[in-house]
Amino acid sequence: MDDLASIRRVSDHFNLPVSTLHYWERRGLITPHRRFGHRYYNTDQIYRIALIRLWRTTGQMSLNEIAAVLAEPADTPVWRDTVTARIAAIEAQLTQLDSARSYLRDLLSCPHDAALEHCEGFRAQITLPAKEHQ
Repeated sequence: MDDLASIRRVSDHFNLPVSTLHYWERRGLITPHRRFGHRYYNTDQIYRIALIRLWRTTGQMSLNEIAAVLAEPADTPVWRDTVTARIAAIEAQLTQLDSARSYLRDLLSCPHDAALEHCEGFRAQITLPAKEHQ
């Protein structure tokens, strides 16, 4: 059997609360070994915890998405749909972040310190509602 690491050691290593590991276990995402009422993780489970943590932080995947990916048998391509959808969401988010960075940079170069809504670069990128006829 692989070397086992205690839940506390794994929790400290990944900077995760023990309660998070308990929750992931209840969700069926991880399966610790039990010895004398304590939870221990083998190497495969530690890699799985690292993967879940990575998906949660950098991939911004929900636990439902992670459960869907982990639950699929390796020989079915359905999990790829979840990953493809997550990539599309991240790309859309990157586009929004690029736009936000552009607006903020324009504001930094604006000569209207007290009235940033008057900056020409900002105004050029905003569409106003149509004027009402009176």
